[in-house]
Amino acid sequence: MRFALRRGGGFLLSVAILVVVTFLIVPLLPGDPAVVAAGEGATQEQIAQTREALGLEQPLPVQFWQYLVGIFTLDMGYSFASGTTVTAAVFSRLPFTAEIALLAILAMLVIAIPLGMGVAILTRGGRNAWVDHVFNAVTSLVYAVPNYVLATLMIFVLAIKLGWFPAGGAATLSALVLPTVAIMLGPACVIARVVRREAVTILEQDYVRTARGWRLSPWRVNLRYVFPNLMTTTLTLSGLILAGMLGGAVVIETVFGWPGLGKGVVDAILMRDYPVIRGIVLLLGVLATLLIILVDVILAIVDPRNLSGGNANG
Repeated sequence: MRFALRRGGGFLLSVAILVVVTFLIVPLLPGDPAVVAAGEGATQEQIAQTREALGLEQPLPVQFWQYLVGIFTLDMGYSFASGTTVTAAVFSRLPFTAEIALLAILAMLVIAIPLGMGVAILTRGGRNAWVDHVFNAVTSLVYAVPNYVLATLMIFVLAIKLGWFPAGGAATLSALVLPTVAIMLGPACVIARVVRREAVTILEQDYVRTARGWRLSPWRVNLRYVFPNLMTTTLTLSGLILAGMLGGAVVIETVFGWPGLGKGVVDAILMRDYPVIRGIVLLLGVLATLLIILVDVILAIVDPRNLSGGNANG
């Protein structure tokens, strides 16, 4: 009960901050927000229409109240660029971002956790030091390269030179591969390094040595005693990294022309479509917060001692 109240309170506080921040996107614009939103060369009539569309003729508290009502009624105004409702403009892009985000998360965990554990097991006790050196060098190099640079290199080599995948768009299933890989490579390196470090520590614990002394098979020792005790640290860090991946999607979707929320917010910024910017930023923030809470729930399921902050080891 306390766990649910604590997480629920944290979620509501995060959403409240998001609502305030996204509301302030327009009032904090330098100069007259209506002039900025209407764009250079706009007529006085167009500026007046923009001011009315943004509700700028009202006092600030009234604007904020109208914004809150719009959020709860899913009526956040209309897109300046397309004329459609902000709700339709935002939610039409959500499935595309959800598609690559979920694939990237699954691919990252499926690759990073076994890789980190495998390296820790192979190098336990100082054995196979070269494996550790290669692992550290490769993961450091991949993580150091910005994801948009990796995305550009993949487009040049795998799409243009070799023709294995489309260079952009979302017309085919194969178009999912490159943006998914570009989003998950860096985070996968971080998670793999954390898993390796934690696994090295756990492999030297007394209870793991005792399990080996019982002549249990290595597979059983690793799955029964090592893997569960990795999950608390790994999932805690993963929640923060996965939330950050939504931010990385903004750049990657733009590079690949993927019609998701990331490309949508970039297009809206270029067109000064502030109602859409508000809607997408708010949704991305809520999704990131929900993702972190979901990781906390998974942690509580994996080890109920996390509900009371107990030590997961042993």
